[in-house]
Amino acid sequence: MKSTRLPYEFIAIEGNIGAGKTTLSRMLSEQFDTRLILEQFTDNPFLPFFYEHQERYAFPVELFFMTERHKQLQEDLSQASLFQQTLIADYFFIKTLLFARNNLNQEEYRLFQRLFHILNASFRKPDLLVYLHRSVDILLDNIKSRGRSFEQDISPEYLLQLQNMYFDYFKMETDIPILIINLEDSNFQDNSDDYNRLLELLSRPYSKGTHHIQFRSENAAL
Repeated sequence: MKSTRLPYEFIAIEGNIGAGKTTLSRMLSEQFDTRLILEQFTDNPFLPFFYEHQERYAFPVELFFMTERHKQLQEDLSQASLFQQTLIADYFFIKTLLFARNNLNQEEYRLFQRLFHILNASFRKPDLLVYLHRSVDILLDNIKSRGRSFEQDISPEYLLQLQNMYFDYFKMETDIPILIINLEDSNFQDNSDDYNRLLELLSRPYSKGTHHIQFRSENAAL
């Protein structure tokens, strides 16, 4: 018999652009009837301009993301603590600093970092951080398939830079369990066997630190 709940109070699903983090977060929340936090990235008015002129719009786009994420998490995390209900989010607030480090110049990042640490001081860390890893080629295919016009010019170099930012962070984070799942081209949204295998992975206990799992789709060629 499948479990009716996940063994963590707060799970953050992370990944590069196009990895499938929002899709998985929705599926988990629906199955286990959890509270759900989804990043409202389409509300950022600077985002379309950023992908066209990154240097010019990097600071306003990151500042907007930081303030909006802070507002959302401040409200939802306090409610989750009050009602003691499992919470799933498709991002972790540290993402704010990682993207800023990648996108801002040195002086902008120094200021941004000070603001971030002030806002981050009151946030709890997730009980489990899940990172969905896919190759840059697969990410680009996923980005193209979902058809968001402002994302179509994202370069392979940019995605690789973001990936490296995440992995640099994982090397330093030792306070929480981090589960890095290499999904390759697995389509857990349409493949119930793959989805159930992901559920099994998320139902295990993990010690603090980073855990790597090579996920092979049941439909992959032998």
